[in-house]
Amino acid sequence: MVLVSACLAGINCRYNGSNSCHQQIKQLVEDGKAIPVCPEVLAGLTIPRKCCEMIKVDGKIKILTEDGEDLTDAFIKGAEKTWEMAKVLEIERAILQTRSPSCGYGIVYDGTFTGHLIEGNGFTAALLAQKGIQVYTELNFKDVTW
Repeated sequence: MVLVSACLAGINCRYNGSNSCHQQIKQLVEDGKAIPVCPEVLAGLTIPRKCCEMIKVDGKIKILTEDGEDLTDAFIKGAEKTWEMAKVLEIERAILQTRSPSCGYGIVYDGTFTGHLIEGNGFTAALLAQKGIQVYTELNFKDVTW
C-alpha cells in the first residue's frame, strides 16, 4: 500500500477547496494500491482554509498564513496523525504534493507568498522520510513499480 496526498487523487482538500488531480495517482487509489490522506484535514483544518507557507522565525520553522496566523501546531498534528496512519498500514512509500508546507518534498514555497520556491520539506514529508518511508512527489514517482 502506498500513501498519497489526497489532492493528487482528485479529492478537493487543498487550501482553496480544489485538488491537484494526477490521473496515474488517482488510478493507484482506484486500483486499491494507494490510500489518500490530507494531513491538514487530519489536523482539523477546514476546507477551504487560509493559504499557508513555511517561514523561519527566531531560528524555528513555523507555518503561517499570509496575515501572520501561526498554524504550526496544526501542521505538526497533521504530520503526526499521518505518521500514525502510515505505521498502522505498514506504509513503505508515499507520493506527496510538491510545494506544500505539509507534503512538499524537495521544494516548498519560501514563506513570502510570492510563488518563489526553495529547497525544503513540508512537516509531513519530513516526518515520513525521517521514519524511513520512501517519499516521492507527483514529479518523480513514474519510474517506480507500484
